[in-house]
Amino acid sequence: MLMLVLATVGFALNFWAWALLSPLGPRFQEILQLSSLEQSLIVAVPVVVGSVGRIPVGALTDRFGGRVMFPVVTAATIVPVLYLGLAGHTSLAGLLIGGFFLGIGGTTFAIGVPFVNAWFPPERRGLAVGVFGAGMGGTAISALTTVQLVESGGTATPFVITAVALAAYAVLAAVVLRDAPGRSAPTQPLLRRLAATVRLGITWQASALYAVAFGGYVAFSVYLPVYLKSAYGLEQTDAANRMAGFVVLAVLMRPIGGWLSDRFGPVRVLAASLSVVVAGATMQSFTLDLAPEGTVAFLSMAVALGAGSGAVFALVAQASPADKVGSVTGVVGAAGGLGGFVPPLVMGAVYGATGSYAVGLALLALVSAAALVLTLTAVRTAVARRAA
Repeated sequence: MLMLVLATVGFALNFWAWALLSPLGPRFQEILQLSSLEQSLIVAVPVVVGSVGRIPVGALTDRFGGRVMFPVVTAATIVPVLYLGLAGHTSLAGLLIGGFFLGIGGTTFAIGVPFVNAWFPPERRGLAVGVFGAGMGGTAISALTTVQLVESGGTATPFVITAVALAAYAVLAAVVLRDAPGRSAPTQPLLRRLAATVRLGITWQASALYAVAFGGYVAFSVYLPVYLKSAYGLEQTDAANRMAGFVVLAVLMRPIGGWLSDRFGPVRVLAASLSVVVAGATMQSFTLDLAPEGTVAFLSMAVALGAGSGAVFALVAQASPADKVGSVTGVVGAAGGLGGFVPPLVMGAVYGATGSYAVGLALLALVSAAALVLTLTAVRTAVARRAA
């Protein structure tokens, strides 16, 4: 249990750092006179780097274990955090460079899943990995505190505080973290293991589902303040607080999604979650009144995306070979992050061209419907074959 708690705390702190730019997007747009696409790019760059970086980091975790990788990656994240807070925030180029390296913090997801997975028996892995996944609530910490800290202490304040927290955790992890007893490191070269991973059917099926479930969560967590400000005229602080509510609800649902998957199977949980996302995105494409219809649509999607994200990694834990959980997690986690990279850019481009977000939300509904069909056909068949 201690290892699960420490891994979750580390994940949350790194995700806090990873999400620092999102709440400040409207502020940077106003100060630096950025276009909607440039603003979207600032918040999307850390997402794509953190996502793609999970592939090698997951494979390295299979090789070296979470005990080594957690403190190393956490310490590396401190550098871009301090750069952005002290110098990088004054120009678009500085924000893009700092955001690129800030993506390192987003790779910790691929460390924690195999680390936690190894500590629990198969029948409890859905819940355990779901609890770890709740560390994505670090984005809520960022949403709730970043704007207020900037207003009270200056732009550098949230970045310096986050850097101190990361440094403290890096030291703690180096001293206390331990890999599960009996963990065996693979002997094959990194590229060969990655090649074997991409040949697994579960890798691509789970990647597609996670691109929708977690990708949808990431997209809303980074773009919702911009959406609420543009579509409903909310103040920056109010929009950030509402985004934090969305994030908190999704985070709370992630371990519940894992627990439900342990009891009823990940296919059923995914099917129910994706159905809710289809309905919610379709409703919100009409830009409903924020109170209560729009709020209900967004909160329903938060519940579904959180539960669905937990169910995907219950699926990974059940269906992946034990010595490839980290590698599969890296690829699937990358797909989820990339799934969150594209929508903010699409939403920014669509809004800039049409003055409406309807097309972007309609696309989310269509993609979610396609993922629902995949779940009820190929994924259900694969899970049944694995069980047999």
